Amino acid sequence: MKIKVESEKIIKAVKKLDGVEIVLENLEDAKEAINLILIRTGLFQRHADAKLKDVTVTSYQKYETTAVDYKMIFLLEFNFEADISLDTRVSVIKELQDFFNKV
Repeated sequence: MKIKVESEKIIKAVKKLDGVEIVLENLEDAKEAINLILIRTGLFQRHADAKLKDVTVTSYQKYETTAVDYKMIFLLEFNFEADISLDTRVSVIKELQDFFNKV
């Protein structure tokens, strides 16, 4: 399962959690920020039973009006152990998505 998160939401989340205003220049910056968010929010610890192995981060650009005016969108793909129920997967993903929506 994947969710999409705009770069601005990731930046705001890190600022809220650590008080640091980061710059997302590339995919590596986003991966580090997402890992920091997962650790600081305790998502990995609270859902240890969900056997969340990893979150894969990819990106694309969304053009609003012109080729110059775009937003960076990051796709977060959640990789769980094979035997985890769909309800558990959705619960973990929804918790992170709710966090981003509140930032």
